[in-house]
Amino acid sequence: MEERVRELQQTVSASRLTLYLTCRLRFFFRYVVKLKKPKSPALHVGSAVHATLKAWNKARWRGEILTLTQIHQEFTAAWAETEGDPVEWDGEEVAEQATAWRLLDTSQPFPPKPEAVEVPVEADLKEHGLPTVIGVLDLVQEGRIVDYKTSGQTPNPERVAHTTEVQTSIYSLLYRANTGRQEQGIELHHLVKPKNPKVVVTELPPMSEHQESRVFTLMESFVEGLARRDFVPSPGLQCSTCEYFHQCRAWQ
Repeated sequence: MEERVRELQQTVSASRLTLYLTCRLRFFFRYVVKLKKPKSPALHVGSAVHATLKAWNKARWRGEILTLTQIHQEFTAAWAETEGDPVEWDGEEVAEQATAWRLLDTSQPFPPKPEAVEVPVEADLKEHGLPTVIGVLDLVQEGRIVDYKTSGQTPNPERVAHTTEVQTSIYSLLYRANTGRQEQGIELHHLVKPKNPKVVVTELPPMSEHQESRVFTLMESFVEGLARRDFVPSPGLQCSTCEYFHQCRAWQ
């Protein structure tokens, strides 16, 4: 365990930081002891949709156009891929697969050629006394960072801006460190999956100095918490959907 914690102290990502801030014990189960749990249907839908959009945008980046048949083939392959983790379907796989495909059918490609698609990047923050930030940018287009999300309901722009601030700020840090310039803005593309799927785009401005300061402070809390081996639970409404609920109940 100690070796794994030391590894985690070297780098930080948006997903790790967000989870640590949400519940330190959940972070411990997922990233320190790597306790495997079945993948939720919602997570699998999101993964399959994301993988298909990745193939779609990479083809556009190469100047190619995928046919509907090719897109469906990419989707079918992505749906079959579980990365070794079973999915708890509870008899809903067929319906969930149909919903995922409707989401993709709703999405439309952007006219301009992408600048980057699924680019793994990092930013060295040692001058700030912080670990290296790592991440993958879904799509960069005309200086704007685009991130895809699936959702069960129409997002509220103000709440989305707040709840995704850690992620969007880290994406801005990564973009600036690797391009030497400020992003034009950030777009969150929510693929909403009610009976009639739709795409809702939330446009956010470039990261402000205030937001940069906030995310640096949050990263400091992360670093200090790991140093203290601070892995305590944070009981709350989020526990109802936590995959480690029973392990948390047994925590001492």
